[in-house]
Amino acid sequence: MAFPTAVNDQITDSVTQANVKVLGDAPAMSMGNLFQATSQALSNAAHNATLAQQQSAITAQAATTMGVTTLYSIDTASTAMGTKSILTPSPTKVKGLG
Repeated sequence: MAFPTAVNDQITDSVTQANVKVLGDAPAMSMGNLFQATSQALSNAAHNATLAQQQSAITAQAATTMGVTTLYSIDTASTAMGTKSILTPSPTKVKGLG
């Protein structure tokens, strides 16, 4: 019980008890806030890892597609060069005809 004051003793006791409850709840509230902030940070890290993995897969697929396209075009390019050398008259053939 509080010391005698101009305010009713029951009022001072209730205010004192309310303040004690707030002080008693503070550690639990702070730990709850810490756990929630930690879980949010970990979930953001998981989302970032997922996004990075998706972007890496897209980049790898694009590189593979370009590599296959290059491999298929090498044969076409060599055929085109061979056809060009066959169909282009050489200077010695032109001299022989004249």
